[in-house]
Amino acid sequence: MNRYPIWKYAIIVIVTLVGLLYALPNFYGEAPAVQVSAAKSTVKVDASTEARVADALKAGGLTPDMLTLDGTSVRARFTTPDEQLKARDVLQRALVPDPSDPPYVVALNLVSRSPAWLSALHAFPMYLGLDLRGGVHFMLQVDMQGALDKRAENFASDLRTAMRDKNIRGGVVTRNGQALDVRFRDAAAADATQRLLQDQFADLTAVRTQEGAETRLAVTIKPEAARRLQDTALKQNITTLHNRINELGVAEPVIQQQGLDRIVVQLPGVQDTAKAKDILGRTATLELRLVDESTEGRAAEAGTGPVPFGSERFMDREGRPVIVRKQVIITGENLTDAQPGFDSQTQQPKVDLTVDAKGGRIMRDVSRENYRKRLAIVLFEKGKGEVITAPSINGELGTRFQISGSMGVVEANDLALLLRAGSLAAPMEIIEESTIGPSLGADNIEMGFKSVAYGFLAIMVFMCAYYAMFGVFSSIALALNLLLLVAILSMLQATLTLPGIAAMALAIGVAIDSNVLINERIREELRNGAAPQAAIHAGYERAWATILDSNVTTLIAGIALLAFGSGPVRGFAVVHCIGIVTSMFSAVFFARGLTNLWYGRQKKLKSVSIGTVWKPPVDAEPQAQLSGKSLSTK
Repeated sequence: MNRYPIWKYAIIVIVTLVGLLYALPNFYGEAPAVQVSAAKSTVKVDASTEARVADALKAGGLTPDMLTLDGTSVRARFTTPDEQLKARDVLQRALVPDPSDPPYVVALNLVSRSPAWLSALHAFPMYLGLDLRGGVHFMLQVDMQGALDKRAENFASDLRTAMRDKNIRGGVVTRNGQALDVRFRDAAAADATQRLLQDQFADLTAVRTQEGAETRLAVTIKPEAARRLQDTALKQNITTLHNRINELGVAEPVIQQQGLDRIVVQLPGVQDTAKAKDILGRTATLELRLVDESTEGRAAEAGTGPVPFGSERFMDREGRPVIVRKQVIITGENLTDAQPGFDSQTQQPKVDLTVDAKGGRIMRDVSRENYRKRLAIVLFEKGKGEVITAPSINGELGTRFQISGSMGVVEANDLALLLRAGSLAAPMEIIEESTIGPSLGADNIEMGFKSVAYGFLAIMVFMCAYYAMFGVFSSIALALNLLLLVAILSMLQATLTLPGIAAMALAIGVAIDSNVLINERIREELRNGAAPQAAIHAGYERAWATILDSNVTTLIAGIALLAFGSGPVRGFAVVHCIGIVTSMFSAVFFARGLTNLWYGRQKKLKSVSIGTVWKPPVDAEPQAQLSGKSLSTK
């Protein structure tokens, strides 16, 4: 009756071992480290950079505990903060000879102390949030008026182009803030422009007035279009910040919207506020310009002549000079997408570009007039430009075209990432900043760990005292629940914050509730005279429906928090929902396995250790009752 087949015990053993393996890295803690990442989007961090870091540390008399190439950054781990600070100064001198134009960012960071064999098994610790790990916090204000001004300027340019395409003459378009002022001396031209606005510019509205012989159109952006533009600008800024910070190797950044025009940026583990500001300010702009193919331009490129008037000199990614015309064809604002791929004919890596309608018209005209000439893509960071590629124009281009040639798969992916990063849709400024030191984070971790540990110990003492051996089973199941919860969060590489620790403490109480229901059901069966084996079987079977009901309703509330919450609320909800799922496994499947292992092998079980089973009091003999009419004596 109370026997598990071998495969169920195998599942319990496998789940326990896997949970222990993936929870283990969280117990090693973190060590001070120095992180070296690219200061420019065109600078690569690879094995050669790792070798340079190792040589610089060796020359400085420093031996790191571990030196790893992690994605787009090199991290050197040390034993003490003093070694960390010394290593930062050594690497700063070796890798950044010119502070005004740094190729690398050397920043203080924290890395896990877990051994290499755990990392080889892809067992990594949970990410720690800003309140537990320390780091920097910024609140950025997005200049929405600047975004609308920029969009109004684009509308003015598009309107001039559309009027020229429709042969509408005599109209003068000027921008006044976020409004356009279009003046005509010909009423017919004003009528044609109004029809053009209705057909092609759905986001604009025009008011017509007559000033003497002159007709005036006051064109403004519709309110609903302005709100949509502001929302788009905010989302584009968030995407751009994600691309730039992720590319620079900052670990686990938090970038999210707050309100209608603010963005919160949290960089855990980064202790240098000035360095963090430098990272945030490194948002690039893209420009497409023609390469100067004239005789003077080629001479300047070869270094035998001056740069011609109307052109500029930039360096490419290989350090070679490229002479580029100053006239900008399109910018990163016109670029909507860039994806790597393979050419269907040559099977060579390529990058597919998509531009908006305005950019497509410009590219079509330019490509017709400059066939077989080179088109340079210039990336500007902190006011300094660099040519990331300069392919030749081999056909008529439109809204979709590709860059192909002598590039590898990695280079194609890197180029697509650079092009997608784009520029900010609206300017931003930092209105709030704060730094949380690692010591405060360590205190938060210690207090959170104590709250969970003390709560667990108090529950374990109560369960063992009140339910005896079944309390021991419940305590072991509760420990497994906590282990699985930490392991799953580590597998998901979730970010743990103080609200997450609070959710862990709550998960302990929710998990033990299932065991209380089971134990009380077993007691009830024993009180009703059931045999011990039958009482255990009935207790688990009949309590399951109640456990499922209570956990599903609690899970619904957690999913609602996850769907509609943000920030700390979502962190709490994630841990809460995972804790509910693991509690059902540990309280029912695992605890029953322990019970079956302990009692199931006893065929003639006479009693179970489940604490005092309170018997109902024996009722007194029932008194006779008379029905009908009452009797009385005189």
